[in-house]
Amino acid sequence: MVVRQAIRWGIRHGLIRRAVGRRMAAGEQTAQLMLDPAINAEPWAAYDALRATGRLVDNGIVLNTAHHDVALACLRSPDMGVVGGPSGRTPAALRYAVAAGGRGPLGPVTPPSMLAVDAPDHTRYRKLVTRAFTARAVARLRTRTEEVAHGLLDAMTGPRADLIDDYAALLPATVIAEMLGAPVEMRRQFLEWGAGGALSLDAGLSWPDFRRSERDLAALESWMLGHFEHVRRNPGDNILSHLVHAHTEEGVLSTDELTSIAMLLLAAGFETTVNLIGNGTALLTAHPEQLALLREDPARWAGAVEEVLRHDSPVQRTGRIALRDTELAGERVRAGQAVVVMLGGANRDPAVFTDPARFDVTRANAGEHIAFSSGIHYCLGAALAKMEGEVGLRALFDRFPDLALDGPPHRRPTRVLRGYDAMPARLTRATVDA
Repeated sequence: MVVRQAIRWGIRHGLIRRAVGRRMAAGEQTAQLMLDPAINAEPWAAYDALRATGRLVDNGIVLNTAHHDVALACLRSPDMGVVGGPSGRTPAALRYAVAAGGRGPLGPVTPPSMLAVDAPDHTRYRKLVTRAFTARAVARLRTRTEEVAHGLLDAMTGPRADLIDDYAALLPATVIAEMLGAPVEMRRQFLEWGAGGALSLDAGLSWPDFRRSERDLAALESWMLGHFEHVRRNPGDNILSHLVHAHTEEGVLSTDELTSIAMLLLAAGFETTVNLIGNGTALLTAHPEQLALLREDPARWAGAVEEVLRHDSPVQRTGRIALRDTELAGERVRAGQAVVVMLGGANRDPAVFTDPARFDVTRANAGEHIAFSSGIHYCLGAALAKMEGEVGLRALFDRFPDLALDGPPHRRPTRVLRGYDAMPARLTRATVDA
């Protein structure tokens, strides 16, 4: 088992880590963005340098872009597919090596995950769950989200709290667990498994991080398979029940497809929003003049969430591969070439956003960000995340108007996902009594 796991790591991460490490040692900027912790913590200058270098920058492994128009064209193009799609795009030797390593646990970046398949499978999966995330469905959830937020804030009696562990993580984890029909009392366990699974989104993982990722994904997969049996015996009006019915009664989904969709919905249902609320809290405490504008006019909160998503995007990058020779915003891409889209860089493109490094909750075009991707893979839960971000941030600062961070917050070690895993804060007695 360990041998096969080592093969999987070598194929999926070890070879990439070695190749990129060589380029980083030579000072190559996209390699530094991938493996340098300091640049990963503050990537903005590296994004600017990448944008200045070219619209599509070839580092010898993949093409890279931090230009908004090229990124948007890539994400929307029918000529571009997700990386990790049909095996026909993979060289035969690599397919044999992958087979030798075994499947491993189901994860967010391997088929049949919705993140790793194109039409027609992606279309089929998405149709099964779309109705739970429509604007109307999300609007109905707002009152319940407000109740959850206030309940969590009631429990923060001070004088100190960790705004991630005590609030930003628990709010979306509670909401998505209730939506899916998963046990809410397991929400901290889901968060722990999700943190390990989130590592798998990054290419070039270290061996310890890869082992942790596989361990947590395997644990979540095992729990999910057992929970399906409970759902079959106790059906309800929730997403998991509908998916289990589609598998058991209609035969629309295979077991792996059912499990992969359920795991993705659960983890993605809180991962982005944890980062959104955490990033927004850090920005607003660092920019009290922007918070003052929101207090003067609470109608600005929705726009403020869009600006948080633009300024410090919870998802920093994604990838596509050319299915055939094509052009992206006038740039030629050959069939088989992979493109890494720096979402965080595109969201600070001065060609679209004036003074892009400035955090401005009144920015008129903040909603032009691509923090949730675009095209057919536009985030299914974008409306839910925005609503939770608005409710969560507004409730936090309404309850604790004198909120102040108690030391620097700690960034997550992930590169694709950008957020905090710890944010100590001071809650003064006057704040707690408010």
